[in-house]
Amino acid sequence: MLLVDDDPVITRLLEVNFRLVGFRVAAVSRGDVALERARAVPPNAIVLDVMLPGMGGYEVCRQMRLIPALADVPIVFLTARSPNEEEVALGGLGPVDFVGKPFEPADLVELVRQRVAERPSS
Repeated sequence: MLLVDDDPVITRLLEVNFRLVGFRVAAVSRGDVALERARAVPPNAIVLDVMLPGMGGYEVCRQMRLIPALADVPIVFLTARSPNEEEVALGGLGPVDFVGKPFEPADLVELVRQRVAERPSS
């Protein structure tokens, strides 16, 4: 799975929690780096902060959805703001989930596990 957040405390917290349940985690702190990493090694899921330096989470998601190997990868956004559902629907993000900050790490891990399990096999 790919974890994208520019807050090192959140990143470390999530890395530990995802690894405890068996996920292999690659963590990056910038949207452009996340896009490069996902292109090179398509993840089985992505946890993506909305507010990132440089390329924001929504734009990262839009660009990932244009790449066939990433088009159906489950994406869970972390956000301190309430998403505008209309903006998200019109933004070409495809199916995504939102988890508000602050959040319970175990709940986020369980959501990602569910989305990975629901994903059609390639």
